[in-house]
Amino acid sequence: MLNRYPLWKNLLILLLLALGLLYAAPNLYPDDYAIQLSGTREVYQVDEPLLQRISTELEREGISAKDVELQDGSGLVRFADGESQLRAKAVIAKVVGEQYVVAMNLAPTTPDWLRALGAGPMKLGLDLRGGVHFLLEVDTVQAVAQRLDVYVSEIKTKLRQEKLRYRLVDHRADGSLEVKFADEAMRDEARSLLRKDYPEFLLSDETVDGAFFVVINLTEQTVRDIEDYAVKQNLTTLRNRVNELGVAEPLVQRQGRNRIVVQLPGVQDAAAAKRIIGKTANLEFRLEASPQATGVTTETYEFRSQPGRDATIERDIIITGSSVANAQAAFDENGQPQVSITLDAKGGQMMGRVTRNAIQRRMAVLFVEYKSRTLTETVDGVLEERRIPYVEKKIISLATIQSVLGSQFRITGLDSATESSELALLLRAGALAAPIYFVEERSIGPSLGAENIALGVMSVKIGLALVLVFMVLYYRVFGILANIALSLNLVLLVAVMSLMSATLTLPGIAGIVLTVGMAVDANVLIFSRIREELNNGVPGQSAINAGFSRAFTTILDANVTTLIAALILFAMGTGPVKGFAVTLSVGIVTSMFTAIVVTRALVNLTYGGRKLNRLAL
Repeated sequence: MLNRYPLWKNLLILLLLALGLLYAAPNLYPDDYAIQLSGTREVYQVDEPLLQRISTELEREGISAKDVELQDGSGLVRFADGESQLRAKAVIAKVVGEQYVVAMNLAPTTPDWLRALGAGPMKLGLDLRGGVHFLLEVDTVQAVAQRLDVYVSEIKTKLRQEKLRYRLVDHRADGSLEVKFADEAMRDEARSLLRKDYPEFLLSDETVDGAFFVVINLTEQTVRDIEDYAVKQNLTTLRNRVNELGVAEPLVQRQGRNRIVVQLPGVQDAAAAKRIIGKTANLEFRLEASPQATGVTTETYEFRSQPGRDATIERDIIITGSSVANAQAAFDENGQPQVSITLDAKGGQMMGRVTRNAIQRRMAVLFVEYKSRTLTETVDGVLEERRIPYVEKKIISLATIQSVLGSQFRITGLDSATESSELALLLRAGALAAPIYFVEERSIGPSLGAENIALGVMSVKIGLALVLVFMVLYYRVFGILANIALSLNLVLLVAVMSLMSATLTLPGIAGIVLTVGMAVDANVLIFSRIREELNNGVPGQSAINAGFSRAFTTILDANVTTLIAALILFAMGTGPVKGFAVTLSVGIVTSMFTAIVVTRALVNLTYGGRKLNRLAL
């Protein structure tokens, strides 16, 4: 029989539409402004007494919190507005100190039963809702100092290979390096060697108290290149870390000479994002100092997981985390967390060369963190805050070398599976070429202004209303059915975007408007074809069947070509352009479903199986 769907097909359509309504529903629940609190390390847990102290301090400062929650070792404090959130951040940071990460966030209010089904709201971009904004500063001075550390090791190795005896290779207070020799001939030979192999060095001679020195400075161009490389490498690393976090449509870009802006729209865990983005998770691999060794510079460091226990290790660095090509968290045979390391070719060669002569000696893995503390002082009667950077190095592993190590080995002795996962993530994303510090953190509002956004949403509503009215006036009953399908199309579009955890931006709204127009266009083609068939004297049921079947090819061609254009935009574009492409692509698929399948089902339910003497079209 013409224009009748079987029962199973109607039930399948109803099921898809019900799922669409279910997964679009979380968007009816707006997020709360919140402060998220988590420990900088696994040992620092958020507990009820700490949250009680925070609540008491907020009340004392006259800040009203909607709710204070404890969630799996982290805390969440909800507020009614952004102003309270901003004031509360400073208060909470003062209460908890440096052992905890305090980050601004947006907390979902989706009911538990919806979240249990995997339903969540669609994220809104910075231009609609705002998000977390970080301004980071790259410590380019430390980048130069780190490069000098590498030069120290290289110079020692080269002088030993050339059998040139030296007494010392060390830093000077002015940032230069000095190499000390016992006689002038040895110094002159070493200077010639270094000048040939290191054109980036400015070399000069000094003689002090019978000792002969080669003083090494970097050229101005070399210093600028190191600083520029540090910022560019940090940009790449931060982008990799943000990608690992799964943040949709982030912004990571350079600002000025040594600053980087990171904007995270729709981020779910701002505290974790801040902890991972801001951590300079570099490693240093060094040999433990041998009691029999003489003339070797040593340093003593504490174990990260065992306060009070320390070990003395050599100052020379075998390799750093920058030589790590891949890192994966795993567990050893005893169920303890570890990180499996894969080095690049140069790092593997260096590791093999050193460990070949160090069998049965112990190698230390140092975890290097560049931190800063804020010092408040009065300058000319004005209270000012000054950031004081400092370096914290602690041993995370000290294991005996059983055989020559190559490009693959394991790091053990980690506190927890969380620590091993984070360490692997940071190393996999790439080591930062220089320390970074948080200069500014804020929750930013709509970049186009609340008024402009309200006007934009209003224009969408007016345009949609005009389309609905036109369809009813021009196509009557068929127009009403098309409007129902169009409304369901918007529901499905929102549901799919929510399931994809996509971020909706203002260009994304433009994609939705375009989708609405294309969905109506498909219905217009179908209804015009039915009207044409009726004018040619074709019976009603046959006209309906012909309209849907014969217009299908045209609709398919138009939508496929638009989909190809959207895919090209997604592949070639960035940021908002990708947001527009994603919305448009999803909208094309949902609009074809509703315009062809759902509208056909509604028409079948209305007219199918009936004798039509007259068709209202």
